[in-house]
Amino acid sequence: MKAITLLGSTGSIGTSALSVLRQHPDKYNIYALTANRSVDILFEQCQQFEPKIAVMLDESSAELLSLRVKTAGLLTEVLSGEQALEEVAGNEAVDYVVAAIVGAAGLLPILAAAKAGKRILLANKEALVMSGRLLMREIATNGATLLPVDSEHNAIWQCLPVGKSQQYQYEGKGIRRIILTASGGPFRDYELQDLENVTPEQAIAHPNWSMGEKISVDSATMMNKGLEVIEAHWLFGMSSKSIEVVLHRQSIIHSMVDYIDGSVLAQMGNPDMRTPIANALAWPNRINSGVIPLDLVALGRLDFAKADHKHYPCLALAYEALEAGGTTTAILNAANEVAVDAFLNKRIKFTDIPIIIEQVLSEQTSCSGDSLEQVLADDKEARSLANKYII
Repeated sequence: MKAITLLGSTGSIGTSALSVLRQHPDKYNIYALTANRSVDILFEQCQQFEPKIAVMLDESSAELLSLRVKTAGLLTEVLSGEQALEEVAGNEAVDYVVAAIVGAAGLLPILAAAKAGKRILLANKEALVMSGRLLMREIATNGATLLPVDSEHNAIWQCLPVGKSQQYQYEGKGIRRIILTASGGPFRDYELQDLENVTPEQAIAHPNWSMGEKISVDSATMMNKGLEVIEAHWLFGMSSKSIEVVLHRQSIIHSMVDYIDGSVLAQMGNPDMRTPIANALAWPNRINSGVIPLDLVALGRLDFAKADHKHYPCLALAYEALEAGGTTTAILNAANEVAVDAFLNKRIKFTDIPIIIEQVLSEQTSCSGDSLEQVLADDKEARSLANKYII
């Protein structure tokens, strides 16, 4: 029986993870569930899974949850704040940490899990984007295991020769390139001049996946894929020149690995996050995820196209940030988070998102990113700069 801390249990990845865990009560139990402010959802999850601890980042939300938990007669202890997130991620009673928190908020608890030597099921790409060097160092130093849950990186990982041990450096080991597939988002067929007037409601209507608002907007701008390029660099030790993005509107091939002998290995499946979650939970074995089997005959065809950087300037900015190195990727991520939030709140246009990010990148000087203090300082400065460009 493995004890699980689920960071971000009320979001789309978190609820998918609970759907898988619900099917295997003989293999996994919930030690802790965490959320930001979603009191109603987390209370329902506490009733169903009876975790030892529930953590809410927001203190007032934690007070409301605590009252409801006590009234219901549940034994779950309710905590609040960043320090509580780090504690449940690194607690000695925990075996696996599912990192499903969106954005920079996931960095510190994920680092805590790495320092404690946990198996980390990583669905938070921002931790690697912000501080890939630091996180990978903590993983190696403390004997932790980092398994990708993003569908693309999990697909790549399944196509690599990892066997029953984990490797992180594949450059020059018979691999020509990693091919990340992208749906292209809801605006893949739009003309550039039409993008200026798209609404948040249109941007979050992803054609293939059910995701949270922020990730859905990132998919629409293709910043999500840009962040995945950076994540793939750290996960697999491949240079940016060896990581290619290809548009694949059906989202059936989740990614591919191109070997120097001409072989191309692809991982396929219906677009359902329960597949990579189940894969990472059970590795090196397999368990049922509850996902509908893929019907290739019904599917009929698979389409591919080039990812045009003019149509998706955020993707180009991500490649440039990775090439620049240091904290440039943390600056990119921070500026993007601020810009996306402003767009969702209808303070800027959709086409303003890459403009704001580029302005911040051009104005702010990055550093080496060798310490957490550097990363957090540059993250804070980038957010401040980005807000200056939002009217």
